[in-house]
Amino acid sequence: MTGAIEERVSVAVDSWLRWVPSWAPGTHRGRAKLCRRCTGSPILAASGIPEGTPHQVTHALVSRMQRIIDKWVDDYTAAELPALHAELTGEELWRAKGYDPVAGLEPEYDGIDPDPEPDEGEQPFLFTLTGLAEETKPEPPLPRPPLSSEEKQQLRREIQLADTCAEEAGSEVCFALVGHRPRIEAAVHRFVEPQIQAIIEDLSRHLEPPQ
Repeated sequence: MTGAIEERVSVAVDSWLRWVPSWAPGTHRGRAKLCRRCTGSPILAASGIPEGTPHQVTHALVSRMQRIIDKWVDDYTAAELPALHAELTGEELWRAKGYDPVAGLEPEYDGIDPDPEPDEGEQPFLFTLTGLAEETKPEPPLPRPPLSSEEKQQLRREIQLADTCAEEAGSEVCFALVGHRPRIEAAVHRFVEPQIQAIIEDLSRHLEPPQ
C-alpha cells in the first residue's frame, strides 16, 4: 500500500506543480462559503503549504490528494467488499441523473461551488448552474427492494471496513506528502506570493492620501 500511494502522491504533486504557474488571482472569484474539503484538512498540514496561500491554490492540491484516497477506497471496495460494492453500484444504476454542473471538473475546481455570488454592484445572474441541474432532474425513482437483516449487518461491517481503509489511505497520503514539502513551498514562493504582493502594493498605492 505504502509504495503505491507514494507513487500516486508524487504524480499528483507533479501535476499540481505544472498547474501552479498558470494561476492568477484576477481570473478566479473569491468564495462566499467555507470549503468543507479544505477547512481543517490534515492534507494541508502535511503539505506544509504556507498559511495565507489563496484558496484555489490549496484546493487544487487537496483535491488531487483526495482523489487518490477515493480511488484507493473504490478499488478496495470493488475487490473486497461485495455487499457495499453492489449497494453503491445498484444505487447509481437505480437513480437516473440529470445535468451535473460539477461532473468532470479539473481537480482545482473539484468541490467548489459552481455558482459564486455576484460581486457587489453586479446584476444577479439570469440563471444558476445549480438551478439548471434542478430543472433537469428526473422524476424520483420507485423505492428500491429492502435489504434483509443479514444483508444490513454485512453492509454495516463492510462500511466500517471501507471507513478504516479511507483512514489508512489518508494517513499514507499525508506521510507521503511530507516528503514533497520543499517543492510545494518553493512553488508557492515563486509563483503565488509575488502576485499577492503585487496586489497588496497596488492597493497600498491607491490608499495613500493625496499629497
